[in-house]
Amino acid sequence: MIHVVVVDDEVMVCAHLRTILNSAADIEVVDQAHDGAAAVEAVIRHRPQVVLMDLRMPGVDGLTAIDRIAQLPNAPAVVALTTFDADHYVIRALRAGAAGFLVKSTPPEDLIGLVRVAADGHTVLSPAAARRLVAATGQEQAARDRATAQVATLTDRETEVLTCLGEGLSNAQIAERLHLSEATVKGYVSRMLVKLDCANRTQIGLLAYHAGLVTR
Repeated sequence: MIHVVVVDDEVMVCAHLRTILNSAADIEVVDQAHDGAAAVEAVIRHRPQVVLMDLRMPGVDGLTAIDRIAQLPNAPAVVALTTFDADHYVIRALRAGAAGFLVKSTPPEDLIGLVRVAADGHTVLSPAAARRLVAATGQEQAARDRATAQVATLTDRETEVLTCLGEGLSNAQIAERLHLSEATVKGYVSRMLVKLDCANRTQIGLLAYHAGLVTR
C-alpha cells in the first residue's frame, strides 16, 4: 500500500486529490495538511512514501516544507503541485529536493500512475513539461555550455542512460531499451549522479535537456 500525504491550502483541492487517489486499491491518503508546518508534522507522524505538496501557501510555504522534509531520515518522495508548469517556484522546488512536479489539472488516471512512479523512486516529470521548464528559466548560453561540458565527460553508454533519464524513463524501461539489467542501470545512475554533481534523478534529467540530448 502506498501511503500519501496531500498538502494544499485549498480544502477542496485536498478533497479532490483524496477522492482520486483513494479510488486506487494500492493507494491510501493517510493525512492532509493546509500549510507547510502541518505538512512536516504529518510526514513525521505517518511516514508516507509520497507527499503531494502545493508550493504557494500562507505561513510556511511549500518550498520551505520541501527543504525540511528532505532533511528527515528516510524522507518520502515529495512531488510539487502547481497550477502552471512554467512556474518559477517549480525550479526552486526541484533544487530543494522535490522528486518532480504535477500540474493540478493532471487527469485522474495519470495522477494515480504518477504517484506510483514517485513511490517507486522515479522522477515525476514529463518530457514536454521539462522542455517548457527549461525554456521558462531563461537559461543563457553560458548555462547551456556548462551542461554540454558536463555531458562531454560521460562515456557513450552513460550518455545513452542520461538521454533516457531526460525522457523520464524508469530503470526498468531504460534496461529494456538499452538491453541491460536493472541492477546495471541503477549502477550507472548512481555513478552519474556523483560524476555530474546532481542531487537526484530530476536534476540529472533536466541536465539532459540543458545539454540538448532530449528534443521531443
